[in-house]
Amino acid sequence: MLIGSGLIIPRAHRETVFDLTPAEWTATYELLQQVKGWLDAQYRPDGYNIGWNSGGVAGQTVFHAHLHVIPRYADEPLAHKGIRYWLKQETNRRP
Repeated sequence: MLIGSGLIIPRAHRETVFDLTPAEWTATYELLQQVKGWLDAQYRPDGYNIGWNSGGVAGQTVFHAHLHVIPRYADEPLAHKGIRYWLKQETNRRP
């Protein structure tokens, strides 16, 4: 896990991101902006991965909606490799 990584979790139980209310979307967005400001001030990351896993096939293991906030740094061994890098690997091709 990278320094500063965390989750934004709605208080009300919602199984997936698709179950959030419009008000919860807005609150999540506002909190994400606050978190980014704090992370920028504390750790000065060079970029971010932001993401939701929705459903077991997509990697969701905790069935309560949560937004991953992952700061990224230029000196990481896998810098410039985003989520799509892993999904596009030959080993991930469907039969």
